[in-house]
Amino acid sequence: MAERNGGIGNVTSNAPLVEMAMGYSRSRVLCAAARLGVADALGDEVRSVERLAESCQADADGLYRLLRTLASIGITEETTPRHFRLTPFGRPLRRDADRSAWPAIIFWADLLADSWSLLTDCVRTGKPASEVRDPNVLSRWSQDPEADSIFRAVMGTAPAEDYAPIARVWDFSHTNVVADLGGGGGSLLLAVLELNPHLRGMLVDRETSLDAAKSRFANENLSSRCKLISADLTQSVPAGADVYMLKHVLHGYRDDEVTTILRNCRAVIPRNGSLLVIEFILPTLVAHANPFLEARLMSDLNMLAVTGGRERSEQEWRIVLEAAGFSFTGVYPVSSDALMVRNVGILEAKPA
Repeated sequence: MAERNGGIGNVTSNAPLVEMAMGYSRSRVLCAAARLGVADALGDEVRSVERLAESCQADADGLYRLLRTLASIGITEETTPRHFRLTPFGRPLRRDADRSAWPAIIFWADLLADSWSLLTDCVRTGKPASEVRDPNVLSRWSQDPEADSIFRAVMGTAPAEDYAPIARVWDFSHTNVVADLGGGGGSLLLAVLELNPHLRGMLVDRETSLDAAKSRFANENLSSRCKLISADLTQSVPAGADVYMLKHVLHGYRDDEVTTILRNCRAVIPRNGSLLVIEFILPTLVAHANPFLEARLMSDLNMLAVTGGRERSEQEWRIVLEAAGFSFTGVYPVSSDALMVRNVGILEAKPA
């Protein structure tokens, strides 16, 4: 049988479309390697399949077949028959690696992929996977005791410099206190504080997220300039800042929930304060293929399947902001190729 690019028995003439359909295969290979702890078992040494199978508690033949597939995509290298080592490209799969990719791979290829498997039903009903799933079938998230810690490891824990393009776009020179609502590990707030030494900050999130962020604000300078405040934004927002930021928070909520959070912000923001909503901003028309736009729209479907939220156009953001008592004042595009901030914009609003 003729195959194209090593496809799995792909004999159709519509190869590009079928290759898209087969795109999950690499994801599943990476997920299996991460779940089995292949990279950790390899470490910095060359290991035999048999020794690795014992460490990974896996079938030796099955593991060999996985390892040589990993070698074909550059994760491992077969040095002699049935002996493998980890490549530099594969090293971030180790859980102990600096800036380990392990949490992100499990997050996307396992925990969230579980919701994506129900995308057809989500589209059919307009509801997230949690509401269309067979109640007798447990989600991968609910079965994984590490799910919450994996989520916290993925969200907002990148180096502060990755968020510097956002911090540079808006002028904080006339601001005294900035609050990062739902700021996770505090990366964005750290970037803003580092670029604006006169500022004081408030990192606001749930207690578990703040626990993960404490070490990043432990040095004397930052601890004196920033408060860590536990809050549920759907219930209340702490007062005390003149600029409130929400980065990739509101897209996780339905419109009525977004309005509730924004009204909580409106209740505490000073008359001359500013609200900065940092999100993807969808166009009103999708007329042609565009890989950058594809990423935004994939995020929109991710919100549909996982949270019930959505990405929004500028007009849609304007509607929810005005419904909560804000006046929409403009958009500040963020120009950067950095993965953490690619395709985002800052929507600025003032109390109406």
